Amino acid sequence: MASLRGTLAGCLGVSLVCLVLLPEATAQTGAENGEWRHYGGDEANTRYSPLDQINSDNFNELELVWRMKTDNFGPTPEYNFESTPLMVNGVIYTTAGTRRAVVAADAGTGEYLWMHRLNEGERGAATPRRLSGRGLAYRDDGGAGQIIYVTPGYQLIALNASTGQRVSSFGTDGIVDLMQNMDQEIDPLAGEIGLHAAPLVVGNTIVIGAAHVPGSAPRSMRNTKGYVRGFDANTGERRWIFHTIPGGDEYGNDTWLNGSWRYTGNTGVWGQISADLELGIVYLPTEMPTNDYYGGHRHGDNLFSDSIVAVDIETGDRLWHYQVIHHDVWDWDFPCAPVLVDVEIEGRPGITKVVAQPSKQGWLYVLDRETGEPIWPIEERSVEASDVPEELLALTQPFPTRPPAYDRQGVSEDDLIDFTPELRAEALDRVANFRMGPIFTPPVVADPDGPYGTLMLPSAGGGTNWPGGSVDPETGIFYQYSFTNVTSLGLVNNPERSDMNFIRGNPAGVPARDRALTIRGLPLIKPPWGRISAIDLKTGDILWQVAHGETPDNVREHPDLQGVTIPRTGRIGRVGTLITKTLVIAGEPGTFTMPSGEVGAMLRAYDKVTGEEVGEVYMPVGVSGSPMTYMYEGAQYIVTAVSGGGNVGELLAYRLLD
Repeated sequence: MASLRGTLAGCLGVSLVCLVLLPEATAQTGAENGEWRHYGGDEANTRYSPLDQINSDNFNELELVWRMKTDNFGPTPEYNFESTPLMVNGVIYTTAGTRRAVVAADAGTGEYLWMHRLNEGERGAATPRRLSGRGLAYRDDGGAGQIIYVTPGYQLIALNASTGQRVSSFGTDGIVDLMQNMDQEIDPLAGEIGLHAAPLVVGNTIVIGAAHVPGSAPRSMRNTKGYVRGFDANTGERRWIFHTIPGGDEYGNDTWLNGSWRYTGNTGVWGQISADLELGIVYLPTEMPTNDYYGGHRHGDNLFSDSIVAVDIETGDRLWHYQVIHHDVWDWDFPCAPVLVDVEIEGRPGITKVVAQPSKQGWLYVLDRETGEPIWPIEERSVEASDVPEELLALTQPFPTRPPAYDRQGVSEDDLIDFTPELRAEALDRVANFRMGPIFTPPVVADPDGPYGTLMLPSAGGGTNWPGGSVDPETGIFYQYSFTNVTSLGLVNNPERSDMNFIRGNPAGVPARDRALTIRGLPLIKPPWGRISAIDLKTGDILWQVAHGETPDNVREHPDLQGVTIPRTGRIGRVGTLITKTLVIAGEPGTFTMPSGEVGAMLRAYDKVTGEEVGEVYMPVGVSGSPMTYMYEGAQYIVTAVSGGGNVGELLAYRLLD
């Protein structure tokens, strides 16, 4: 161990439930001093701020006070702007644009202060993780401060926070080439490795994960490995490396049969990383190995894929791990940050330090973050075997007993659209050519005579995706947006595309209209399609759930639904939640037509005790990044990134006007 370590009943469904009392929990830090110094508010990724100037009484009165457009931060505009900015000492810092420039702006006006860019040429154009990414990190170096970020071409850069100039003492003139010193040979143009996530700065260590090309149809079973590294924040020198695919003499290597550890790649950390400075532990949420949907070339449980891995901040040594999927073939890897909080668990003495990990499956895995032991039992249960040639799935998978899943899992006839009897009948006819079943139903070889594929819910996108969740450290209540979207998982053999036995694909000769998972343009699965859940970490209960996002225009205006009463459906997207003293704040993905005829989206606020919506503010475009908040010159601001639908990315800043 490192030297630093020394309720109430609610209901499921979409209805709202009033709670009389929220017992106290031990507070973490959250975002401190009215600033937002970390991607997730703090190193624990709580996404919590105790600010309360903006509340349920005045949320509707928020005004748009400045907007930062990103049109010119790159050779072409960016339409998928995912950054969460930081605010430190009155300055906003964000990545922006297709070249991932770093921009500093006045927190009160949005006025540009400086910009840094690096033209990586062919290397930047060949990267698998392009555009502006999800943000950057701030380091308090005792002086002007430093901004730490990763370029699209997978280079680590340190900037002076006051001037935007590179820190010459860091790496080579402020740059560390992350494709070097990674215990493997990586071609800068063909290595297919990069990172969208923001770095994690913990003390004098910078922790960097790795991301790859989406792996549904990889060209080869051989790929770059996604090792995680810690770098000296002063010099840029590598301090440690954690082999997410263990080498021949390392713990966990025996979970890779037939020498598959030698050539299999991926298994990186493409989401955010969290740390407990007091315990001296970094928590790594890992992804799955090559290939996402077929594991016939990597038999075994495949540690440390699909795991929460606790490593020592100083050395990178593994302290404990917990694998939540053995031999993943569903692409349900961890997409987001583990959230750390101290809570008084019902039935356990004293305060427990927990790590709460949201997942694509719609489960919240809650573990003791000192030991890795589950807070509530996680049972190994038998699951269906695969009939795909050469595939050997695990006989059992872990099933959490608490909290219950916060989104739907598996597909049955009960999940199909039922707005009208006619739509229901068409849905039943459509799914007759697919395999359906509970969670962990395996993929199938796509057959023109059926099944075309396995219907998978949650989809590979989630459940939960990269925005992750948030927690109120004062109450121990966890808040999570999730979405409900079904996909089909079929496999094909295509030697012209890959040397793997199978990759994802569709059955030959079957028209797309016969495979479509929509009925007359409507989703195959009934709503809600997007929701926010409140989960009590003291008891493992879901306290309330509410549909998040206005019903889409194509549903409200559908000719077959005129006269049909449809409650708010929620919307599918990537949505982050922000927690303040009294509110849950989240923006809508996509746009809809207002009663006035204006097209836009809403930034919505909910009472964090009951889930009741208490305010909404118009946005011209749907959210594409997660909101943050800060206090500047006596005023509280809420800032979020928006983009999409042909709209170039920008930051929107809201506050109350006098």
